[in-house]
Amino acid sequence: MDDSRAQRMLVEAGLRGHGFTVHHAASGAEALALCTRIEVDLVLSDWMMPGMTGVDFCRALRARPSDRYIYFILLTSKSDKAAVAEGLDVGADDFLAKPLDPGELRARVNAGARVLAMERALRGSNLLLSDALAKLQTLYDSLDRDLVEARNLQQSLLRERHHRTAEGRVSLLLRPSGPVGGDMVGFFDIGARQTGLYAFDVSGHGVTSALMTARLSGLLTGASADHNIAISVGPAGPVGHPPEQVAAAMNRLMLSEIQTERYVTLAYAEIDRLSGVVRMVQAGHPHPMIQHASGRVSLLGSGGLPVGLLEGAEYSGFQTRLHPGERLLLVSDGVTECPDPSGEELGHEGLERILRNLSDLHDTALLDALMWELARWHGSEDFPDDVSCALFEYDGPAG
Repeated sequence: MDDSRAQRMLVEAGLRGHGFTVHHAASGAEALALCTRIEVDLVLSDWMMPGMTGVDFCRALRARPSDRYIYFILLTSKSDKAAVAEGLDVGADDFLAKPLDPGELRARVNAGARVLAMERALRGSNLLLSDALAKLQTLYDSLDRDLVEARNLQQSLLRERHHRTAEGRVSLLLRPSGPVGGDMVGFFDIGARQTGLYAFDVSGHGVTSALMTARLSGLLTGASADHNIAISVGPAGPVGHPPEQVAAAMNRLMLSEIQTERYVTLAYAEIDRLSGVVRMVQAGHPHPMIQHASGRVSLLGSGGLPVGLLEGAEYSGFQTRLHPGERLLLVSDGVTECPDPSGEELGHEGLERILRNLSDLHDTALLDALMWELARWHGSEDFPDDVSCALFEYDGPAG
């Protein structure tokens, strides 16, 4: 753009012979209108013109909304640093001194063309990246919906969070650290007087652990031998297998049928609700705990091997007895290994301390308060591991 027709024709002649399509305008207003009508890649503009100067034209051009970059070269006889700074401030990319040298003109225009070629390539790559990100976001949104549904399905495996019988009460809590988790707790009836109470924790996190959790939960579902590896049918009806045999059976199934690299920690208790006698097995899970009527807490078990690690692993059962007013608590290591802000784990001693302070609470109120205390210990409710609890509170034989 130049107000001198002779100058414009000279520039046009110098560029047309080198493959450039050239348009010219006599003023800034005319040049702006031209840039609106056609796609312009590069502008050569004189600095000094009547009406709109080259600087004003550059400022107006840069202010227009556009998804295409236009390379702008100012033609000027000015050489002081302040003039150059002013031109750069409004958006000029390069400068050419007047009178024009044809060789330098072509070199500067070619340099601008190379910059524009890189800009177009980058813009094309950005468009491809934006399209890929949009598709990825759609995939993530779909995955999030699936994970929410999976979480709801996993939570539905807890048929009842609170169950009352004439002799006692079962309360359950399950809080995955992510959308889905590897912990599970539950209970089932064995005949008319016994309750099976279990807690297990599949190693790892995420969808794979959750699928394993659902599969193993199916081994301890229902009150019939057809659907529960802990029950067989005797002459008088359903009979519970010794807990150590339940752990061994789960171990065989994991190694022979499920065939996974995951392992499981398990705590399983068979509770006789009339006598208070409890038969148990601990397979790598945190120690089961009995809280006595006085508030004192006793740890049970001696550890044991996790399930699914060794073929032919043997498990040792043990027995205890609940008295009216006492309760049995099974928790995952998401509770005992929960760290405080400094990294110190809660441990069984910290859990005992919390339980003593909460000894007056019962049922789901106790478990909710336990989670509140755990969050206070950790410093937030965003626990680093899945948290699960199974609670049986013994009232004693009916009547």
